[in-house]
Amino acid sequence: MIHSSLHLFEKHGFHGVTVKDIVEYCGASKGGFYHYFHSKDELLFVIHDTFITYVLRKANHAITTYQNPTEQLKAIIHSFVKVFDLYKSHIAVFYQESNYLKPHFESQIKKKRDEFKQIIFDVIQEGQRQQHFRNELPVEITGMSILGMVNWTYKWYRQDGPKSIEDISAVYTDIIMQGILTDEAKETAELKPSSSHHSNECTKT
Repeated sequence: MIHSSLHLFEKHGFHGVTVKDIVEYCGASKGGFYHYFHSKDELLFVIHDTFITYVLRKANHAITTYQNPTEQLKAIIHSFVKVFDLYKSHIAVFYQESNYLKPHFESQIKKKRDEFKQIIFDVIQEGQRQQHFRNELPVEITGMSILGMVNWTYKWYRQDGPKSIEDISAVYTDIIMQGILTDEAKETAELKPSSSHHSNECTKT
């Protein structure tokens, strides 16, 4: 049902699609729809919430799995980039239809986005405290630069393009880490960005 709504919302827009359109497209019933969702507005929220919850969960996993802020940030970047492959349609609908989120749903989404942003800020700050990251870089500007760079992926990434999402993640990681690591940290082998990081993960949905 969610996949059907994603297809229809991308094609016709949120207001151009009815519950009747969704259930007819996926061969379900209105009763089935309302068993899972109270309204079409809640369905739009679930679409938004799915990928934001994913990156937040992965970011929290990174900071509990790794003690080193460099490894934490590398893992966060990797999962953040990967979301544009795993949830490509969800994100397309998000940017297309986010203005239609009801205020109480929008506040829940904003809370998770702010939590994710704060995790990145905290990791950068800790990396500076441990002298892994350059102290002259303002934490918030550095964090927002990472968010802006990776978020723009939705504009140009193609699943059938010449570079896999793993390739793209490796490039982003290299650019970001080489930009914020201190010279001393770059000389430490364990702090260097690793192309094998998360290599056991599937690259496609």
